[in-house]
Amino acid sequence: MVVIVDSGATKADWIALDDKGEQVFFTQTLGLSPEVLTREVIEDRLANNFELSKNSNKVKQLFFYGAGCGTERMRRFLKKIFKAFFPKAKAEVREDTFAAIYSTTQVGHQGIVCILGTGSNCSYYDGHQMFQKVVSLGYIPMDDGSGNFFGRKLIRDYYYHKMPQDLAMKFSTEYNLDADVIKENLYKQPNPNTYLATFARFLVENKDHPYCKGVIDKGFQQFINNHVMQFELATKVPVHFVGSIAHYLKDELQAVVERNDLVLGVIRQRPIDGLVEFHKQTI
Repeated sequence: MVVIVDSGATKADWIALDDKGEQVFFTQTLGLSPEVLTREVIEDRLANNFELSKNSNKVKQLFFYGAGCGTERMRRFLKKIFKAFFPKAKAEVREDTFAAIYSTTQVGHQGIVCILGTGSNCSYYDGHQMFQKVVSLGYIPMDDGSGNFFGRKLIRDYYYHKMPQDLAMKFSTEYNLDADVIKENLYKQPNPNTYLATFARFLVENKDHPYCKGVIDKGFQQFINNHVMQFELATKVPVHFVGSIAHYLKDELQAVVERNDLVLGVIRQRPIDGLVEFHKQTI
């Protein structure tokens, strides 16, 4: 059995294939980002999933693509956990950027591939290899244009009284904005980046409000400036996007992409389907 995983910071999609490439099961866990989770939390998320626990001894190969797996130390950390949970499996751990590349760009074709989900990232693919100009430092100093980026912006504007009053009243009725609750989730609970990203739903649902339009536009422009434009071929190759933010705000994203004379490629909410097709070629 081969298991293919696309893990963002919020959730992870797991698909198991048999020797003929037929799907055995599909399941989900919460995200398994090693940058923000302890070994114990990751082990619990694996053990509490029925399909994974039931089939742990049947897995012969594991392809895991995950947020927070950009350094060798984080990849080794996850491999040790997977080795214990899937004792017969050979595990390959790569950062989620590769999942985005394999699900949007054909081998031999160039493109810039961006992730705009709970977090954000950007890479250039020359048709065979991936190149990055910016090393991500995580959700606190980076993640431009992502769900947690927009969530942080909304909370700050609300508390600094920069959010229009009509929108602020609506925001306060939909979320618990008590300072103690926010600080508890940011500084004491796991996955603070995922918590911040939950507020991005409000931005999507109110995207036609002038304030929200401005926040979205500036956030996407910041991502283009700081990430996409790092590459000399930015205006000459397709720019692809994966992730929930890119999907639900695709019209707004397209406007910013075209304004910067970029060529919009594929926008895909979940990379897992394209990722499975990629791996089926090697089974």
